Amino acid sequence: MSITTLGIDIAKSVFQLHGIDEAGKVVIRKKLRRSAVLDTLRKLEPCLIGLEACATAHYWAREISALGHEVKLMPPAYVKPYVKRQKNDMADAEAICEAVTRPTMRFVPIKSAERQGVLVLHRTRDLLMRQRTMLLNAARGHLAEFGLIAPQGPRRMLELIAQMREGAHTDLPEIARTALLGIGGQLDALAQQIQALERQLLAWHRRDTTSQRLETIPGVGIITATALAASVPDPSVFRSGRQFAAFLGLTPRQNSSGGKDRLGHISKMGDGYLRRLLVVGATSVIRRAETNPSATGAWVRSLMTRKPRRLTTVAMANKTARIAWAVLARGETYRAPALAEG
Repeated sequence: MSITTLGIDIAKSVFQLHGIDEAGKVVIRKKLRRSAVLDTLRKLEPCLIGLEACATAHYWAREISALGHEVKLMPPAYVKPYVKRQKNDMADAEAICEAVTRPTMRFVPIKSAERQGVLVLHRTRDLLMRQRTMLLNAARGHLAEFGLIAPQGPRRMLELIAQMREGAHTDLPEIARTALLGIGGQLDALAQQIQALERQLLAWHRRDTTSQRLETIPGVGIITATALAASVPDPSVFRSGRQFAAFLGLTPRQNSSGGKDRLGHISKMGDGYLRRLLVVGATSVIRRAETNPSATGAWVRSLMTRKPRRLTTVAMANKTARIAWAVLARGETYRAPALAEG
């Protein structure tokens, strides 16, 4: 049995394999339990193996690559057009086997275990930040029922809870005070956990030269730099900065036909977490644009005279993504463009 290309539809328990030989003839089509996958692949000669870039895909890509096979990950949206009629595991595996051989297919770089660990820090921090926002909103709403209104901002809300701990607002019913102080205790615990995660990210940032180079870009801090460095281990999978920006969903959707270009809102495909970080960073660049004498500041001011502020922010995020790709691909630090004279 000589397999040249193998498509694997991964799942929690049952995996579907579809393999073809050099002539394109199907030579294997079978289901395997999770525990039997590596033992089966270990018996095969090295071949090209395609996987969809979904949950657990990077783990399986690392394990299968260690057996000597060439593994390529593909976005599920790019595999879907190759599925024939019925939607089942067998059809999915066949589609993966077909898609991985296409010369125009775009692939996802395989992340190492260390970089996936860094992303776990990011995802955990993001989860805790959302939980913190939920608790703050809940406390604000509950206190408003008793006429206690805190000014906007989490710091003012935390100050109000601290006043309650010190015995202030005695007109508040004791049963409500007990519940709200419990929320305050959860907020304190979340703050400590978030700070611990950020210290770990800072320690990794100081060890990783790629993350340090990314931090030199305007609008990119330690959080964004570590997320980019961990998410894009191989920038060569993107042909250009524009393709990287499109991967992040920062390019407008097109509905063009007949030679007429029609551009809409950003596509919002790809990595939403990275896109959000870049937009937040671009917002800080926009705020400093009025007093920024650099070429970037001049570009932002010029764009803001013609476009809405929010559109300018997304355009700045797109520009930052392209710069980040150049920094990653060339292994250089950011060099600010010279301001044109006159």
